Amino acid sequence: MIKAIFIIITLAIAVLLIYAATLPDTFHVARSMKMRASPERIFSNINNFHKWEAWTPYNRDPHMKTNYSGPDAGVGANYAWKGDSKVGEGSVTITESDPSNKIVISLDMIKPFRATNKVTFTLLPIGPETQVTWALEGKSPYFAKVIGLIFDCEKMTTDDFELGLSSLKNVVEKS
Repeated sequence: MIKAIFIIITLAIAVLLIYAATLPDTFHVARSMKMRASPERIFSNINNFHKWEAWTPYNRDPHMKTNYSGPDAGVGANYAWKGDSKVGEGSVTITESDPSNKIVISLDMIKPFRATNKVTFTLLPIGPETQVTWALEGKSPYFAKVIGLIFDCEKMTTDDFELGLSSLKNVVEKS
């Protein structure tokens, strides 16, 4: 009886591991929100990491160590952090800055796991509003695929994006 249970559990794990191997090798998640603000106003709050403090959902550790380097804003601006298990350790660097249209950022995570991903903010004027889209894309190594079977990483990410976009909306619509 115990041998049969062990075989069933082993087969179930093998099926899950094989299924994980068939999942896509890349991922893309995005969320959008309309804001009653000009693309220029929104752009200035994304293109400068010093301004992220007012709206980012990722400053959850009050004891987090941070470091800014490079220019204050635009291509080459860098923000690095080292925090608790909720925020991990890593850095972001602006790699493309198209005024009032798009900002592309390289996200280099060190902890809780190593990864390099691409973050893109796009701004699309729609009448008196601007649609802001926050996207994250990158490679999905096998380990990430297996973790994705246990944790809904896409939901966690998009929940953070929605929270961040809502906070950004509050900041840019205030004045």
